[in-house]
Amino acid sequence: MSDPTEANGTAGADEAAEPAQPAGGTAGERRVRVVLVDDHRMFRTGVQAEIGQTAQTGVEVVGEAADVDQAVTVITATRPEVVLLDVHLPGGGGVEVLRRCAPLMSDTERPVRFLALSVSDAAEDVIGVIRGGARGYVTKTITGTDLVDSVFRVQEGDAVFSPRLAGFVLDAFASTDAPPVDEDLDRLTQREREVLRLIARGYAYKEIAKQLYISVKTVESHVSAVLRKLQLSNRHELTRWATARRLV
Repeated sequence: MSDPTEANGTAGADEAAEPAQPAGGTAGERRVRVVLVDDHRMFRTGVQAEIGQTAQTGVEVVGEAADVDQAVTVITATRPEVVLLDVHLPGGGGVEVLRRCAPLMSDTERPVRFLALSVSDAAEDVIGVIRGGARGYVTKTITGTDLVDSVFRVQEGDAVFSPRLAGFVLDAFASTDAPPVDEDLDRLTQREREVLRLIARGYAYKEIAKQLYISVKTVESHVSAVLRKLQLSNRHELTRWATARRLV
């Protein structure tokens, strides 16, 4: 991707397929500028082909990004109305994008709103991005038509969730039985949490380095930081700690 602010074309898309139509009106009645953030190029191309036919859907894809740094650069440069954000990204994940784009989200005149679009329906992922400021969370099983509708609803300020997640989110935030904030976990950075989860799942340092696009030495540094902050002695204690908190 030579220019991260330039959206991919629809090469390879099925020309006979009908693009998703916006619900509740024709494309001529409304427009929304969107940035796609996902580390899988083929998925971005598929979303672009499905919803990015502006004349039919009203959605204009103005930029794409594959990692956290690219995302922040593209979002800042293009100032879209809505960002479709994957949860798991090289460089710190979707939560890190939200943290670094917080001033854009709080802009009262031209707010940038985020809709998480992920294959994951894990509680930690959903709650993490919602706490980070995302306006909704839908899974990648969503249809093109429903995704277009969700994008416009988020643009208008609504909160949007896949049906199976909606009740869970309400319970997590509204119930008096919701778990308290884990102060120990909050001491860790987003990257340290990612390393923690992978260590607890039994990944070797080399495997973690490959998955997170970092060096083995950096993985070792993160593990040392996690052990120090949590006052643990080794990865076996770390695994027990993570398992007890259902982070694995």
